[in-house]
Amino acid sequence: KRTIFLYICDTLHLISKEAAVRESFLRTVVIGVLLAVVTSIVIMAQGNPEAAKVKNPVAVTPESLATGKQIYTRYCATCHGTSGQGGSGSDISPPAPNLTDEEWKRGSSDGEIFAVIKNGVQPDLFMEPWGDRIKDEDIWNVVNYVRSLAKKK
Repeated sequence: KRTIFLYICDTLHLISKEAAVRESFLRTVVIGVLLAVVTSIVIMAQGNPEAAKVKNPVAVTPESLATGKQIYTRYCATCHGTSGQGGSGSDISPPAPNLTDEEWKRGSSDGEIFAVIKNGVQPDLFMEPWGDRIKDEDIWNVVNYVRSLAKKK
């Protein structure tokens, strides 16, 4: 009887050790996921400090705005809407951001907007890169045009 009792005690001890290890592992995974989410939110909220330093070399002129509007209409309006107020999204991609409000998750300087248009948004690429299809000068024209869409206060 004593052997059976010791066997049961040893088994219960092993089970409780396994449960503690499992609980510790799950706690570590949950903390890791939370840290990753918080880090990505902080990174997104900061924009792109290097791109923010880049100054727009294209002056805001009627010609720049007209060119920017033409390019925007051709390449951007499909997702962002003709007025820049964002799109509805679909079951495979989120809605395109509103370009007329004050919330710019990737940064709101001309350089940051240029970088997003040129390079897209990694890693998901819901905003695809346009740098291989649109010349830099024309991307700057789009930046000028998008700026002109901002809601007037």
